[in-house]
Amino acid sequence: MLAKLTVKNQLTLPKAVATRFAGVEYFDVSTDGSAILLKPLRPSKADEVRQHLADLGITEQDVTDAIAWARESH
Repeated sequence: MLAKLTVKNQLTLPKAVATRFAGVEYFDVSTDGSAILLKPLRPSKADEVRQHLADLGITEQDVTDAIAWARESH
């Protein structure tokens, strides 16, 4: 398989490679001096929690308000 470097220094991964990493948006890029190494980065647990909260419509202000409410003496 071949990947071509564009004039904007971008590489397009061949479909056969890219499909093996479904859902991966970012790769860690490094080199060993003679090869380029790409390692898929998976979302962190914190990112997953943030996304879940966003999906539920919970905002930062909602969290701040909940903490303030919990800290009030009842």
